[in-house]
Amino acid sequence: MSGEGAPTLSTVDGAADLRVAVVAAQWHATVMDGLLGGARRALADSQVRDVTEVRVPGAFELPVAAARLAAAGFDAIVALGVVIRGGTPHFDYVCTAATDGLTEVAVRTGVPIGFGVLTCDNDEQALDRAGLPGSKEDKGHEAAVAALSTAVALSRFDLP
Repeated sequence: MSGEGAPTLSTVDGAADLRVAVVAAQWHATVMDGLLGGARRALADSQVRDVTEVRVPGAFELPVAAARLAAAGFDAIVALGVVIRGGTPHFDYVCTAATDGLTEVAVRTGVPIGFGVLTCDNDEQALDRAGLPGSKEDKGHEAAVAALSTAVALSRFDLP
């Protein structure tokens, strides 16, 4: 597991007035509870007051939800999901669709999207990244901080 070189941000100054949406998949409830908890902590620690949470069935549905939320005027979006490798190519299709779709939405709309989609080989790897007690990483928190940091950085420019 690589966390080497990651920034050590825990709060984001200047994020309090941002309008933020968290779109989260429902598959793998225990892991998703951890990811959501981490994102919520990051948003609270950064004093974000306007947060909307939207739940979708799985990671495949994240891009369409993010597109709608970006069009609705949110300043930043946090996308959370879990895809665990199985015995078929389904894993590759879902991971590619989620990654490419969220990237396309962010680039097309200019709305920062924190990428908190775990793509793991097994349940243990997902639990290690979920931000639960005993987890080695907190990817929900990291995704929220990334979205907030990018939104604050871009807010300094008068961009369309």
